[in-house]
Amino acid sequence: MERTPALKPLLLLDLDGVVRSFPPIPPEVAEAAFEPSLLRRAVTGEITDEQWREQVGLAATSGEVIPEALALVRAAKEQCFVALLTNATTRLEADLALLGLDVEFDAVFSSARLGVAKPDHAIFQRVLDELGYETAVFCDDTEENAEAACEVGLDGVHVPDTAALRTALAVRGLISPTVLLILPDRDEAEELAAELLEAGWGPCAVHRDMLAGEDDAEDVDWVIELTTAPDGLPASAHRSRLDDLAEQHDGFTGDH
Repeated sequence: MERTPALKPLLLLDLDGVVRSFPPIPPEVAEAAFEPSLLRRAVTGEITDEQWREQVGLAATSGEVIPEALALVRAAKEQCFVALLTNATTRLEADLALLGLDVEFDAVFSSARLGVAKPDHAIFQRVLDELGYETAVFCDDTEENAEAACEVGLDGVHVPDTAALRTALAVRGLISPTVLLILPDRDEAEELAAELLEAGWGPCAVHRDMLAGEDDAEDVDWVIELTTAPDGLPASAHRSRLDDLAEQHDGFTGDH
């Protein structure tokens, strides 16, 4: 009997505040633009993006990609089906294309196309049904949306910043647990590895990484491999701390 292949874990990500950022909006414009009843009409597709902006005097902008968050999206895609689930106006598809994000997700779900918006429970069930999943990890910078996802059986996570997103993915095994500390000096790498091992990091293995295309033995980096932090969490959950540590030693971090 043929068996259906196991599905990859499903990761659902919000867009704004998670993968994309915008410059601050003047308070008086924001008050008009985000008035709840008007905003809901815009993000459920009842009115177009152009009609919404005309009513509130808000200039069209595509915002900016958050580079660190995009790197996490790409890392998660190694082992997850990663879909965008966002409250958006009818402008979403054009924005994604302009930012180059239209090719970064395995699927895109826009509230304006679905006709229902977060935190309505129905939007989560619609996405699960369409993708053939019973549950998912859902990350949103709005706590109310994360709580709503939990209420319908998803693993909803409030991620107010990129560091929180990284931690959420790391502790759930959705990105590699391993971080590489890459230093230019062998003695310094071995000394730091010993200090980290004593502090409870592991495995703290040091190995040489010769630069691609180089034959000179001096043209190498020294790599400390870290998988587990002293608190038992994956090392990747502490990436920002390790970034700072590497910089202190004239090095940088990398992924396994």
